[in-house]
Amino acid sequence: MGAVCSLGLEIPEIWSAVLAGRSGACRIRQWASDDFPVRIGSEVDVGAIPLRRTQGLEKYLSRSAIFGLWAMDRAWDDALLDGAQLDDWRAGVCIGASTFPTVEGNLPDPRRLLDGDRYNAAAYLSLCRSRPELLAQRDMPSISTLLALRRGLCGPGLTVQSACTSATQAAGESFEMIRRGQVDLMVTGGCDSMMSIICVAGFTLLGALTRLNDCPEKASRPFDLKRDGFLIGEGAGIVVLEELDHALRRGAPIHAEMVGYGSSSDGYRFTDIHPQGVGPARCMTAALRSAGIEPQDVDYINAHGTSTPQNDRVETIAIKRAFGDYAYALPVSSTKSQLGHLVCAAGGIEIILTTLAVEAQILPPTINLEYPDPDCDLDYVPNVPRNAAIDVALSNSFGFGGQNGTIVLKRWNRPRQASTGILP
Repeated sequence: MGAVCSLGLEIPEIWSAVLAGRSGACRIRQWASDDFPVRIGSEVDVGAIPLRRTQGLEKYLSRSAIFGLWAMDRAWDDALLDGAQLDDWRAGVCIGASTFPTVEGNLPDPRRLLDGDRYNAAAYLSLCRSRPELLAQRDMPSISTLLALRRGLCGPGLTVQSACTSATQAAGESFEMIRRGQVDLMVTGGCDSMMSIICVAGFTLLGALTRLNDCPEKASRPFDLKRDGFLIGEGAGIVVLEELDHALRRGAPIHAEMVGYGSSSDGYRFTDIHPQGVGPARCMTAALRSAGIEPQDVDYINAHGTSTPQNDRVETIAIKRAFGDYAYALPVSSTKSQLGHLVCAAGGIEIILTTLAVEAQILPPTINLEYPDPDCDLDYVPNVPRNAAIDVALSNSFGFGGQNGTIVLKRWNRPRQASTGILP
């Protein structure tokens, strides 16, 4: 596993901050936000990332790509894959991402390149010489391809774009490819940075972002009555999924077992989640069915929990639909209360944090839960972590437009002769 977010560049640092209840929120530093309605986010100090072996592409790589490459390197090392005997044709990459792998640049006014009604070739060539990142941005391979090139992986290479569910669906589709016997190993998860001024402006116009600018550390407050929108974040969460027997043969370190995946669409509205939580409930039920697990066997849910008024209320309804009365005995928390919302990367880092919860037998908290919302009446592990017996956990992602994904993780206990489980 490998991750980067506002809480740190390494998983032990991130996990310690989560258990300490620390928020990664701060004033946006990437651009002048003083006169902007939203001036806070969960930002990564990209200059602190000592990225190596980029073949001279450093100045062209976007923040999203830098995060993805860094997290992949950490996951590769954690999985002890350097020097491992892999069939490169049976190892691939599937990453959730929203942005180009190259730097975002404002495209020039196209009229500058016209001579009458025809393009001026000399002007176009001059532009490409002076700003080669524009040409790279148009023609650069996907982020998944960039990661595959880094390790010479020749199996499936896919980039998933399904909004906030991207990384979860990327991991789920990787899980299914392994379970079908198509591949032995997949590098998966997500990387994203949507903290550019254009993205923040768009979310602001939608009314989706928190405006608690004067108190950033209190701004992300899932399931709290005073929540007013999500805290935009950035980063990456990358895991290595591997077929069980393949992992055991090479002595891979195993953090947990991935045993189920569910996906659904609301089929409702472009901007709204279904108010009765039908799609998310079906997604969780499908994931449990995929894992062969009964609802009462689940010990913890890492919620999508964005801190938006509608999403948190509907996710609560969806959990009740999927789990019935057992929902009230089931601990649920949102790590977005500390990390903010990493959008296409959210599911990747949340799979990692859910894995750590299962491995450490500790429930991460939902911080800033100070004023309970009567419509959100489940056990959200408020403000402080909690020791618990966790054998099975879910990680939820419910994206813009009603795109849903759920991963089921199981505690790893002992080696076995054979299994169909998949291992992050």
